[in-house]
Amino acid sequence: MANGVNINITNLTHQYSSKSPFTFKDVSIEAKAGELLVIIGRSGCGKSTLLQIAAGLLKTSEGEVHFNDELITKTSPRWVMMFQAPHLFPWMTVERNVGIGLHFAGWSKDKKNERVAEAIELVGLQEYAKNNVQDLSGGQQQRVALARSLVMDPDLLLLDEPFSALDTFTRTALQKDVRAIAKKMGFNLMMVTHDIDEAVIMADRILVMAGSPGEIMHDINIDLKDPRERESKGVKDIRKNLMQVFQDSSSSPSSASSADK
Repeated sequence: MANGVNINITNLTHQYSSKSPFTFKDVSIEAKAGELLVIIGRSGCGKSTLLQIAAGLLKTSEGEVHFNDELITKTSPRWVMMFQAPHLFPWMTVERNVGIGLHFAGWSKDKKNERVAEAIELVGLQEYAKNNVQDLSGGQQQRVALARSLVMDPDLLLLDEPFSALDTFTRTALQKDVRAIAKKMGFNLMMVTHDIDEAVIMADRILVMAGSPGEIMHDINIDLKDPRERESKGVKDIRKNLMQVFQDSSSSPSSASSADK
């Protein structure tokens, strides 16, 4: 079972080139082990770039990212990123897709099969384990991608709006399931979205990012019991307050230019 990580992002600054405008500047974030952190912001505020730097996929211009005092400069199976598209091998079965990382890591067949079965059960796809992923729905394919991430027993799962292309019912189910799995397994979640409802359902803390260059405008604790229901009074109250905070942040002078990007 994962232990989670203490996340420490310090004075992070990013430019795509020395002549490019700053994507964001002097961003600092801390999160404790096992915490579910969601960053919301309009398109163009730099939230996806920030996530990719945290995953070790992009280099920072200035500043540092540490997980448990380890400086992050490259990717690792201990922190896994999920994107909007599942990026599966369509000619392979669910089992083979989920176990591909374990195969390349040299796991024995018996241990690999056991771990793959556990991950597939976590995401509720046991009856589809032998199916080719090209025969599955979009929501089921994202569950396969989630299982492929979970099979590595990561300390941190990074999510770049992975549910945005799904229908409302599938998206809602996955939001609740991913939160429940993260709490059960104990890993951290770091996610970016522009969906306020999604943030309230999934987060322990919500960071509101806005501006050009982007900056963290607000840091909000979400103190709600699980499971969270969209129509409950607590969720509705936080959604209403967060919507106002989001609109105020997005309409501030520093964020006006980024809203059009």
